[in-house]
Amino acid sequence: MIPSRPRPNDRSREARSPEPVFAAPPDRRLEWLDHLASWLDNRFRIPFTNIRFGADALIGLIPYVGDMLSLLLSILLVFLTLRYRVSGKVLSLMAGNILLDALLGSVPLLGDLFDIRYRANRRNLLLLRDHLNEGRHHGSGRGPVLLFFALVFGLLAGLIYVFWLALQWLVG
Repeated sequence: MIPSRPRPNDRSREARSPEPVFAAPPDRRLEWLDHLASWLDNRFRIPFTNIRFGADALIGLIPYVGDMLSLLLSILLVFLTLRYRVSGKVLSLMAGNILLDALLGSVPLLGDLFDIRYRANRRNLLLLRDHLNEGRHHGSGRGPVLLFFALVFGLLAGLIYVFWLALQWLVG
């Protein structure tokens, strides 16, 4: 007996499966995020070496203010990934990368060397790419991430307040 060919209008299991969330290839979807992460983490090269660094390391050279600005730029990058509806697990890994980068990156001089080596924004972009290419873990995860970032902003506000008090003590 010869197996019959599937008819063009046949609704097989593959035809009924839901379409992927994103129809564009992953490289096109993440092109502008890749550009932003590249500027932050590996845009420049130290001459005669293979050591690359970005605006994140340069901004981090400014004491206190540079570290806070660097943290805010990294948080912005993660907020921009929310449009891809990544899972809470991926977002918590991204937040962990940012937190580690902010804590260790705030140590004078050694933290700047850590920023050059660790590249938290590139790591976060790789996490996003892995998530989108695997096609698993769909869901927004906005609640835990917004709570985490509210805590981070509260910590930043507290640091700014302490910095302001120290400045008043030095001046007054």
